[in-house]
Amino acid sequence: MDKLFGGREGLIGLAILAALIFVIMPLTFDIFRLNLVGKYLSYAFVAIGLVLCWGYGGILSLGQGIFFGLGGYCMAMFLKLEASDPESTKIQSTPGIPDFMDWNQLTALPWFWEPFHSLSFTMVAIIAVPCIFAFIISVAMFKRRVGGVYFAIITQAVALILTILIVGQQGYTGGINGMTDLRTLKGWDIRTDEAKYVLYFLNGALLIGCIMVGRLIITSKLGRLLLAMRDREDRVRFSGYDVSSFKVFVFCIGAAMSAIGGAMFTLQVGFMSPSFVGIVPSIEMVIFTAVGGRMSLIGAVYGALIVNFAKTYFSESFPELWLFLMGGLFIAVVMLFPNGLAGIYTSHIRPRLAAWKAGRSSPKAPPSAPAAEPKHNTPPRTAERPPAAAAAVPRTLAAGIQSEPSR
Repeated sequence: MDKLFGGREGLIGLAILAALIFVIMPLTFDIFRLNLVGKYLSYAFVAIGLVLCWGYGGILSLGQGIFFGLGGYCMAMFLKLEASDPESTKIQSTPGIPDFMDWNQLTALPWFWEPFHSLSFTMVAIIAVPCIFAFIISVAMFKRRVGGVYFAIITQAVALILTILIVGQQGYTGGINGMTDLRTLKGWDIRTDEAKYVLYFLNGALLIGCIMVGRLIITSKLGRLLLAMRDREDRVRFSGYDVSSFKVFVFCIGAAMSAIGGAMFTLQVGFMSPSFVGIVPSIEMVIFTAVGGRMSLIGAVYGALIVNFAKTYFSESFPELWLFLMGGLFIAVVMLFPNGLAGIYTSHIRPRLAAWKAGRSSPKAPPSAPAAEPKHNTPPRTAERPPAAAAAVPRTLAAGIQSEPSR
């Protein structure tokens, strides 16, 4: 249990976050704002994955929007097929296929869309497709010892390529508009207020589960190896460990968590588009982690919430200046708190709490008795030694007496 929650301190932090998600926010916000919070929490899945990859593994990925988008598109394909039944699409030239396919003159459903009629297959694909994609990218890079800035740039390039591919294949993906008009999940209308509440709480529960999985990884031997690889990769390799395999594994874990967030985003918002796959959203996701603290799973969740709340507030209150205000917020956090919000707690709040607890737990000293007068013990007097001249007289006399002849 200590590993699962990170000790007493980790358990308290997780309990506070759970109370905030499941109690305080539902009681504070109306359904519109609560749905926005659910959207922000779906970004937190990506931030948690980045804590494992970047914070502990030293793998900076600037393309996590790839996996967020793939998970979201897998869920959107199922929802879109359910919304495209022959009865709902009878006015189309080809009933039974999504509307954007009919607009692009497709006459049959593509083969890779067929399995997404099944919800079970879709749930597996939400995890499997991004993990396979991440496995291909990471094996191609890490087996050749490509890392650091080069890996970050390559992930950016892949995100850009995937965005162009999605936009270009409009007949299969919906193009720049994405997949919209997603209404039901197995006949359950996801647009109602009741459904939004249910999806919000489901989103929060999955997020807490991902935090626990991340905690297990961090506190295990794998977590210690990730830290060692981040700081001294060559030394870990010379110790006999296959560094590239560990990097591939943690990168795939981060991709799976991002994909879960993308699927929950699609369910709560009701659409998915390539605007969540490209470079800009991927960099924003890194900023969420940096603001919250790239070494803290719970801090990353707070980072995603704070940045998106600020983004919403600035865009509503200062529509002409909000981009500058957001940029100033990011610069201020990086300059003043390089370890994020979690760093503030570690360096300022935790030592004060420890000192306060130590002060409360230390027993009070009993009142001391009045000090007694010190006794001056005079050392016993010793016979003074005669001076050298006085001592010489008796010796001379003794010598003279011994030398005098007896009569």
